[in-house]
Formats: sequence, C-alpha cells, structure tokens
Amino acid sequence: MDVFSEVIGSMRTGRAKFARTRHLGRWGNRFGPHAGAGFHIVLAGSCWLVPAQGEPVQLSAGDVVLLPHGTAHGLTDSPDRTLAALPPDTDGPDDGDGDQDVGSATLLCGAYRLDHTQAHPFLRSLPQVIHLPAQLGQHPALRSAVDLLTSDLSSPQPGADAARPALLDLLLVYMLRAWLQEESSRRPGSGWHAALSDPAVAAALRQIHASPERSWTVQQLGALAGLSRTTFARRFTATMGLPPLAYLTWWRLNSAAHLLTRDGAPLAAIARRVGYASEFAFANAFKRQFGLSPGRYRRQQRQEPVQHDYDLAETLTG
Repeated sequence: MDVFSEVIGSMRTGRAKFARTRHLGRWGNRFGPHAGAGFHIVLAGSCWLVPAQGEPVQLSAGDVVLLPHGTAHGLTDSPDRTLAALPPDTDGPDDGDGDQDVGSATLLCGAYRLDHTQAHPFLRSLPQVIHLPAQLGQHPALRSAVDLLTSDLSSPQPGADAARPALLDLLLVYMLRAWLQEESSRRPGSGWHAALSDPAVAAALRQIHASPERSWTVQQLGALAGLSRTTFARRFTATMGLPPLAYLTWWRLNSAAHLLTRDGAPLAAIARRVGYASEFAFANAFKRQFGLSPGRYRRQQRQEPVQHDYDLAETLTG
C-alpha cells in the first residue's frame, strides 16, 4: 500500500488547468486566491514572485513554485510592484507597456483542483509557498518531468491530449517529493518525511489505509512495529500531528466522501466499508467532519457543474 500516492489522490480532483505565457517589458499578474494548488515553472528568462506576505522572491529559468493552499500571489518583472497593484490573471494578454524587450519570461502556470473539505493533514502541513530553485544536481526527477512537459508543449506530437495530463500529474508528485526531501534536511525527525521513514509510523499508516474498516486500537497498531501503546502513540502524534485513532477516523470519513462521490452503493454499505457498524453512527461522524449528512453530501457533489479537465493557452505580452 503506497500511502503517499493515496494521500495525493485523496486531495486532488480532476486534472490540472494550465497555460503557457511569454511576457516582455513591463508586466505583472495577480493570481488567486482559489480552491486549488497553484504552480509556476519559469521556462526561460526570469521574474519575481510577490507573495501575500513577505518579501518578493526572484525566480530564474528552471525554477518551480508550488502554492499548495491557493493563496493570493503575483508574478511580475520587477520587485517594486505590490500585489494589490497587479492586474488579475485572465489567461490572456497582460496590458503592460511593452516598449522594451526587457524583463522577458516564458512561464507555465496552472492549478490542480483540490477538495479542501477533505484536506489531508499532509496538505495542511505544507507552507504557503514552496520554491524549488533550479540547482545543478538537485531533484533530477523533477527536472526531467519539467523537461518532458516543456518539450511536449513546444513540439506537439500525436497523443498530446493523453501525455500532458499524465505529465502534470507526475509533476505534482515530483514537486511534493522534492519538498519532502528538502524538509527532511531542514527538520530531521519530524514531519511527513519522518513519518514515512519511521518503520512504526509507516507500518501503521499502511494498515490504516489498507483496512480502515478494522476496529484498530492503538495497542494493535503499535504492535505492528513491536512498540508499547504509549511509545507508539507518542511517536505517531509527534510526526503526524494527530493521535493514531484521530487519524484513523479522519481517513475513514475521507474515504467515505470519495465513495459517496464515485460509488452508487447504499449508505449502509459505505458505512460498513469504512468501519462503522451502523448507518446512524456513520452519519453522525460524517456530519461532524463535513457539516453535511452523507446523503446530502452525495447529492451536492453530483449537482456540481462539470468542469473542463484542462485548458492550454499560449499568449504573448509586450
């Protein structure tokens, strides 16, 4: 059971929306806030990221930025422009003056649709901005994914409609992997990298994800790695930020939400599949977490308008 893959799958809905743009001269755009996770890749040139809080960050060719919470931010040719002064992005040409061929940048910008009502603890642990600079020898898999995506966009080949969504999914995995690797060096012994590397915590996570319907106890989960109840509970809580049984409850209800959206099984059957003996107990727990009854949640999800999987636009500014 690949827990990290399930974590990513639990928070992503649909495919990414993205656009490739080239900017010349004086330019800038404001993005968000939105419900997804935004990303930017500097394909050529350079620019500045203007966050909602903090100082502007200079970006160079090959840099990758992920904004996992969809917070407001801007991209611009110069750090002297505030976020409020930048026009909102419309996936179209910016109204820069374009008098000079300076400050040029070619960007791939987009967003993954995430269901923040089902935000996994891993997603909540991520910072507002993840900046992955293009450093020689760093994160080669991520660089390869960027190169493949750039090549596919530059020279469309047969099968592009299948390749691009797959490459964007791969890009998300590699961005998160790169952040985990960097975080492990900054905060050894804590966070999700530590959780996935800790044999006791990782074993418990695999079992919880594989069999949420089982009536797990802290003692049983600790026994998987030969730890006492107290020692295991302390290690799990320290790395995950949630006690073991609180995480189990969260995962059960998160799994139920996905089943309600994608499976037509009766509510009682879904309740049993995620570990609830009665539909009544399941409904009460589900409403506490999502603010809706399971039946109403299912109806609401099915009534939402269908969105396009992804869009590709290329614009020239300047």
